[in-house]
Amino acid sequence: PTPAVSPQVGSHRDISHESLSLFRLLEPQIEILVLGTGDKVERLHPATLKQMRECGIAVEVQDTANACATFNFLMNERRVVAAGLIPP
Repeated sequence: PTPAVSPQVGSHRDISHESLSLFRLLEPQIEILVLGTGDKVERLHPATLKQMRECGIAVEVQDTANACATFNFLMNERRVVAAGLIPP
């Protein structure tokens, strides 16, 4: 089972390097972070995405329904993945 953790993010505007810090602390280190931004895909600040890549974590931003499907697909492939999901 994967633990569920809820950082205080109410919308895609709240997603920052700081709000994603939990994902950088997970062991084993995740390869991919799938972010679901609600009903539609929202753009994140490029610096936030760059900082995660520099930590060795790829970030995939999608609407939440597709993010859930992508997360499940990656889990089935035994990838080291985590998801941050904002409800639609």
